[in-house]
Amino acid sequence: MRPLLGEQDLHLFNEGTHRRAWQKLGAHLIEHDGKRGASFAVWAPSAERVSVVGDFNDWSSNAHPLSPCGHSGIWAGFVPGVEKGQRYKYRIVSRHEGYQVDKADPYGFRHEMPPATGSVVWDLDYQWGDEAWMAARRKKNALSAPMSIYEVHLGSWRRVPEDGNRSLNYREVAQELADHVERCGFTHVELMPVMEHPFFGSWGYQVTGYFAPSSRYGSPQDFMYLVDYLHRRGIGVILDWVPAHFPTDEHGLGYFDGTHLYEHADRRQGFHPDWQSWIFNYERDEVRSFLLSSAIFWLDVYHADGLRVDGVASMLYLDYSRAEGEWIANRYGGRENLGALRFLRLLNEGVYAEHPDVQTIAEESTAWPMVSRPTYVGGLGFGLKWDMGWMHDTLTFMSRDGVHRKFHMNELTFRALYQFHENYVLPLSHDEVVHGKGSLVSKLSGDAWQKLANLRLLLAYQYAAPGKKLLFMGAELGQFREWNHDGSLDWHLADIPRHRGITQLVARLNQLYRSVPALYELDTQPQGWEWRTVDTEQSIYVFSRRATHGRPVIVVLNFTPVPRQNWRLGVDEDGFWRELLNTDSAEYGGSNIGNYGGREAAPVPWHDKPFSLNLTLPPLGALYLMPEDLDR
Repeated sequence: MRPLLGEQDLHLFNEGTHRRAWQKLGAHLIEHDGKRGASFAVWAPSAERVSVVGDFNDWSSNAHPLSPCGHSGIWAGFVPGVEKGQRYKYRIVSRHEGYQVDKADPYGFRHEMPPATGSVVWDLDYQWGDEAWMAARRKKNALSAPMSIYEVHLGSWRRVPEDGNRSLNYREVAQELADHVERCGFTHVELMPVMEHPFFGSWGYQVTGYFAPSSRYGSPQDFMYLVDYLHRRGIGVILDWVPAHFPTDEHGLGYFDGTHLYEHADRRQGFHPDWQSWIFNYERDEVRSFLLSSAIFWLDVYHADGLRVDGVASMLYLDYSRAEGEWIANRYGGRENLGALRFLRLLNEGVYAEHPDVQTIAEESTAWPMVSRPTYVGGLGFGLKWDMGWMHDTLTFMSRDGVHRKFHMNELTFRALYQFHENYVLPLSHDEVVHGKGSLVSKLSGDAWQKLANLRLLLAYQYAAPGKKLLFMGAELGQFREWNHDGSLDWHLADIPRHRGITQLVARLNQLYRSVPALYELDTQPQGWEWRTVDTEQSIYVFSRRATHGRPVIVVLNFTPVPRQNWRLGVDEDGFWRELLNTDSAEYGGSNIGNYGGREAAPVPWHDKPFSLNLTLPPLGALYLMPEDLDR
């Protein structure tokens, strides 16, 4: 007996195209034949017997066996008397080798607080109040809109030392996070994986509950409240999502029914050597339905504004992190993972068909072509892609002593060759501030003053370069200590003027980015950027940003700790050029060297332009310049 599953559901699930399998599989509180209880359904095609065990039957395997649904591989049934909040698992007896195991529900909406591993019968009822945000978010998430993302690990953003140093829960963090994001001017937050995970130290990247927010911080409704509250404050929410691999914990997806059901059986395809985890078998139709449904679930049920898809590079290549002889070629003899390619295209087509006002964002670190191009032209269909090359080259350059930078300016300028090949996000993410890499500011060159000046310069460069922006929490404080997931951010730094200046600079950069069309409107189009000049000897890089209409912005970056007096810059227009931003301002902790708010253009040709500005360039500083009278 299967109260929820129909023939169409079974067909779509087995075909690999079911986008909302969570509505049919898993546990659902319903009324059936006049009795209240719960329906249960789980995919276990190699099981000899499946039963539901839980608080409602003293965990007895004989009380509530499930029945197979034809040849679908799904087992289902109704259990009367089940109530919200009761714990349960599936007891699976396999046809193979007498294997027997208790598994958490792959489609469970809630799970026990780790280290406990049971699933919890729950509902998804919630009264949303974000109608205004949802109606308008298409414009907020558009490629032509400013998108400035604050990356957050909920467990370590802010803790409560008076209460055992515990993390804030979903409801507690809502207002504090919204207030901080609003002060800093970010448009979106990106939450590192909130999906249930047994090991806190994985930061959420070892997921066991693909349909459940972590119970560490509260209930599903509590997480809905967090998203709802951020939306009502005008802040978008992007969720980190992990379809590349899953952990080997016995209660999870691995070896689910006595066979390698969700993962490849051959470890050369099914086991990740870096993360010691299972790799999904994207060739299996039902696995694609599972993952596709998980993606749609977070957009449907939790109103997420986008998914940042983790580990895309590891999905694309069969030889990822593997030596010769440790991987299996595809049927054409190549290294491309054809099943993963099919799944990623299906994923993006499904997401944009169901929610055309969101974005999918690929963490993809190689030169795979057309990651953020439509599938109908051969692309993978993502809306955006992290520019890992920009991150790596820029941080390498910024770690160099100022005296040596003139020999490495190509590490900055190389991006001009490819910066519009994809729709990019410029990430300064959590990956750069862990495992002994140091914090963002600590990896920059120079003494303490120069490090903070370099951080201001780096951030100004990031915000001026074409592409959406992402900054991991703590960088806006100028935190010198490497991120520790077991602690809190160093919030006391806000009381120190030079660190408070970093926060004020981030707020100013976000304010400019959101209000000056030249800095965001053509982020993904070549017309939005113009090469100006590179003064290699003095380590100065100049480019401009443009919009379809309105004033351009010229960006002047001095990458040495030496002020440059009487440095001439060619411009197209005469009149007064206002200094929109000077990162060396005392307000931001700098030495206050600059141009007194702007310069008048002189009729002196320079850099193949009819006019020029005689500028003072601050040390390790960035200037944003805009003509005041262009539209008059």
